[in-house]
Amino acid sequence: MLKIYPEKHYPDAVNFCNRFLRDTTSPRYVLGRNEFASSIAKFVDVNGFIDEYTNESSFLGKPIVSISDLPKESMVVSAVVLGRPLIALNKLKMYGLSCLDYFTFFKYSGLALEEIELLSKGKHDIEKNRDRYEWIYNRLADETSKDVLEKLLNFRFSGDLNYMAGFEHAPDRQYFEDFLSLKPGEVFVDGGGFDGETSINFIKRCPDYKSIYFFEPDPKNVNIARNNLLRYQHINFHTLGMAESKKTLSFGSGEGPSSKICETGDLEIQVDALDNLINGPVSFIKMDIEGSEGIAIEGSKKHVMADHPKMAICCYHKFDDIWKIPKQILGIRNDYSIYLRHYTEGTTETVMYFIPDV
Repeated sequence: MLKIYPEKHYPDAVNFCNRFLRDTTSPRYVLGRNEFASSIAKFVDVNGFIDEYTNESSFLGKPIVSISDLPKESMVVSAVVLGRPLIALNKLKMYGLSCLDYFTFFKYSGLALEEIELLSKGKHDIEKNRDRYEWIYNRLADETSKDVLEKLLNFRFSGDLNYMAGFEHAPDRQYFEDFLSLKPGEVFVDGGGFDGETSINFIKRCPDYKSIYFFEPDPKNVNIARNNLLRYQHINFHTLGMAESKKTLSFGSGEGPSSKICETGDLEIQVDALDNLINGPVSFIKMDIEGSEGIAIEGSKKHVMADHPKMAICCYHKFDDIWKIPKQILGIRNDYSIYLRHYTEGTTETVMYFIPDV
């Protein structure tokens, strides 16, 4: 049975927040330069920001410093929430600094900080749809998947980063677990191909593939991917997003792999359904398309029904994807075993695998 535990209370974290907000005698810093760091700076006159990977000298009018340069009495809030928040926090502790993670600071500071939707809406959804989470928990194929789901949901419910202990940043393994059992002749759909790295990882594991269909809506990324995949054959590049039908949408061309379809996007992109674009059978579909997975699955129904492909679908972009995506796919055909894996210490890179029942 799925267990959601009562939230734990951390008096030391409350004391840290009180000191960070009121004690102006201790230097106060924020680790990271993102929207979460900016939201802290709106309310707290911090001394500066920590970023070891930039040549810039200031952010929001405050100096950028290295951890090693901080006074020992400094207090630091880590605004790292995505890939490696535990590693970031442990590094601060290694330097003997008083520190706290953003999730706990958000909970106890009382400030109107930038919300993390996966947690703020996720908690409400867990309470509202507990039966649906119980359903997917019982539908998972192995104990590892159940353990992953339980930890993720307790993290979302409480914002307690301790539940993420044991996870690791593992991009090399993402989308390609052993239970996929890749075979010669695979036809791979790389949905959200970005710079081509996922297709390269697929080729390493399945060198005798038949063909790859590469989908990426950002032309800059497609050009990079073409160059990275130049020495490989039978790759069909589509400068398109995946959706349920052919149309034009607004697209935010953000930095790195976080580009996504949105109403306020700076580009117009073309999208289309997989069922409109590929005539022959496909054997493996991967989707990491920044929240558009649901509409892309809708546009792939014919292939799912006819080909019964393996699938690796990201289910973290929306707070309720973790039960809505399996409900959608099993509504097309029910003969799949479902696995769940998570590839960071933070909020990103949760992948649900659908393995055809033989």
